[in-house]
Amino acid sequence: MDNLLFLISSLRWQDIVDIALVSYILLRFYVLFRGTNAFRVLVGILILWFFQQVAVSMGLIVTSWVIQGVVALGAFIIIVIFRNEIRNVLLARNLRSIFWDFSSKTVISAIETIVQSVHEMSQQKCGALLVFPGKEDLEEVVQAGVPWNGALSREMILSIFWPDNPVHDGAAVIQGNQINQVGAILPLSRRDDLPSYYGTRHRAALGLAETTDALVIAVSEERGDVVVARDSQLKIVKQKRRLEQILQEHMGVAVKKGRESRREKLAFIAAALVSVVFTTGVWFSVSRGVDTLVTLQVPLEYTKRDLAMEIVSTSVNTVNLELEGSGALVKSIRPDQVQVRLDLSKSKAGPNTFSITPKSISLPPGIVLKGVKPSVVEVELDVLIKKELPVQIDWVGHLPDHFILEEASVEPERVEIIGGKRMLEKMQTLYTEKVPLDNLEVEGILTANVALNPASLKIAPGSEERVTIRYVTRLRNQ
Repeated sequence: MDNLLFLISSLRWQDIVDIALVSYILLRFYVLFRGTNAFRVLVGILILWFFQQVAVSMGLIVTSWVIQGVVALGAFIIIVIFRNEIRNVLLARNLRSIFWDFSSKTVISAIETIVQSVHEMSQQKCGALLVFPGKEDLEEVVQAGVPWNGALSREMILSIFWPDNPVHDGAAVIQGNQINQVGAILPLSRRDDLPSYYGTRHRAALGLAETTDALVIAVSEERGDVVVARDSQLKIVKQKRRLEQILQEHMGVAVKKGRESRREKLAFIAAALVSVVFTTGVWFSVSRGVDTLVTLQVPLEYTKRDLAMEIVSTSVNTVNLELEGSGALVKSIRPDQVQVRLDLSKSKAGPNTFSITPKSISLPPGIVLKGVKPSVVEVELDVLIKKELPVQIDWVGHLPDHFILEEASVEPERVEIIGGKRMLEKMQTLYTEKVPLDNLEVEGILTANVALNPASLKIAPGSEERVTIRYVTRLRNQ
């Protein structure tokens, strides 16, 4: 229970967005592809993936390796074998319906257009054959269709089945609000119990309904009857309202009441919950999976130091942190996410000992501190004071043999510096940076910085950091 609470408390806002986004994508897959063979295979792959994770947790190396191969093959099967089903589902929807809509307003409008067109052709006794695919792919069954990909409209349907149109004897394949094919040839039914007045058009409608889950509407050219072929059955439909209901049921937009409506809502809620639970489980298994132990060297930072004191020396400048977490989180650690800060607010002049505790260490969520080396740091502080010291020139090198340095002066002669009291009490002189003698002329003026050693010393405000050196040389025989 404590581990679960720790994992929940370590969630970042990025992790919540990550889980929510993937969960919504899975839910959209459910809405778009439910009932298709591709969706069933995908569910099977997810079940195999779950058993693979169980096998990995139990240390079953060969079993997990075999299941992983099957899962990879299953993903390939979905893309290759069911590419036509995926294409058909996506072609029937616009971008908004793919990413957001749960309604079927476009399909409902298309149904009204189809019903009105079928009614007109029935009154005019204009023969027609309209195919409405279900979840199954029709590419292997429907033959010799002419690609159309035109927008669905009453005028378009009537013109396709106009008797003088070359493709009027074939079937029109309608998906959503689009006519995909015209002049398509359907397989004929071989049943011998059909009425004698049913011709080739009715046998073609029944033949497709026997082999697939498609719905086919046939309009008789002799009698003007509207016949619906579905689930290996032919049924005459005389009322426009009934035909509209049949199309709505087939396209999944029928108005459902009572238990059926509640059942669909519960199924949708269950799908949403499963998406969230599954995504959360995957996220925890990936980001909180096998823990990795890593050692990082982190510089020490000192905070809340009394401005009247300075740090003279420390026993260490960096500490080694032993950190544990998932491989993905450990690899994503940035240098600015790990910090070690020591609070000097209670320190005093002289030696101080500080223990590095978890409160002193800042870590990203999900990373656990396992150890600190060293865990104790010695820090020596000293009170800052000001002291004025004389400046001497730090000559290096040699003058030419026939020259002698006769005179040299520094301006200003004294410089005030700021530093630790104990250090400055021992210092009597300041030196310039090294000045080479080799390049001196007979006389001249140079400038040089005051050398501050140790580097913790500072030039007091109002004092010069650079000094001016005036020198005079002469020949030895003069």
